[in-house]
Amino acid sequence: MSLAFKNLRGKPVRTAVLVILTVLLALTVFAGTLTVSSLRSGLGSLENRLGAEVMVVPYEATTKKSFENILLQGSTGYFYMDKSVYDKISKTEGIGRISEQFYLASTSSGCCSIPVQIIGIDPETDFTVQPWIKKSFDKPLGDCDIVVGNDLNAFVGDTLQFYGTDCRVAAKLEKTGTSFDTTVFTNESTIRKMIRASIDKGLNNFKDIDPEQVVSCVMIDPAEGYTADDVVNDINLHIKKVRAVRTKEMISGVSDSLSGVSRIVGILIFAVWVLGGVILLLAFTMSVNERRKEFAVLRVIGASRGRLARTVMAEALTVGVTGSLIGIGLGLLIMLPFANAVEGLLSMPYLLPDIWSIAAIACAAAAAAIVTGAAAAAVSAYRISRLDTGVILRGDN
Repeated sequence: MSLAFKNLRGKPVRTAVLVILTVLLALTVFAGTLTVSSLRSGLGSLENRLGAEVMVVPYEATTKKSFENILLQGSTGYFYMDKSVYDKISKTEGIGRISEQFYLASTSSGCCSIPVQIIGIDPETDFTVQPWIKKSFDKPLGDCDIVVGNDLNAFVGDTLQFYGTDCRVAAKLEKTGTSFDTTVFTNESTIRKMIRASIDKGLNNFKDIDPEQVVSCVMIDPAEGYTADDVVNDINLHIKKVRAVRTKEMISGVSDSLSGVSRIVGILIFAVWVLGGVILLLAFTMSVNERRKEFAVLRVIGASRGRLARTVMAEALTVGVTGSLIGIGLGLLIMLPFANAVEGLLSMPYLLPDIWSIAAIACAAAAAAIVTGAAAAAVSAYRISRLDTGVILRGDN
């Protein structure tokens, strides 16, 4: 091993090139794999946060481009339907769990602390948001209590104002990698108060609505023995001016986009891996050709063919480990602090996996880079074992 180290130190330029190639290989594999894994985690988180199998919204809302942006991408907005619809839906055959939600967009004017999407829930019936909130706040949401998403610059005990209503931050939610990270949640009575205040102030483009007689969305889980399709078809057939949709259908576009990004990243990783392997093979081959006389002299003084091959492999492993550690380190410095920037750039749910999953990805990326370098060096090591010492020393090629 000492001979391998001496060889690497003796040719610093060659060694630096090999290390840089390994760094790029490890960095690309690690960053690409982590990106795909984070996108998949974000999609899974979005599915979990939507919570219900079926959503019912005003039919008019589904004709607007902003509809899915409000529900899936965190765009601020609102839509309402008469509360009587909720009563009709609750009597539909096949309904298991059911709960209503209310949407309101705050503004950046003096009436509101921050422009965000506000979602009101009914704590008595909610089964989508409440289980998630309980991980951070295990008490009932009181009047004017709010729970804020992880990305908002607000903390427990702070007071935020929405349409003249002072609200106390009761909890800050864990990171989800979805639009809910920039959303504010509150109970039904509080959001009705906000809606009423926004109407009184002439803010938002409301029609003549009565805050006490509207809902924005109805979340449904089918009863045992019924499917989501059964419930969707029944509601769409018998209840007017609403549309029931399966939540999986809503996120199908996000899922398709994720598949597209995953394919592109996968192709990029494969291309870099192949290119890196070829370049490393050429680099080690050139190195062996340059050092043929050196190896021939070592053979003359007693070094076996196996010893020379092991020396080349030791050099490759040293370069591979060094380059992999640097590459993984750079990947961590780039991917972890700038996760929000990556999420914004991709405009898709993006949630970094847990520390053990990141460690596993790092180990796999390092192993890929090291094995690639070792495989390239193995070809050169085989060539060394075939060298004719006498011919080389006579200078006859």
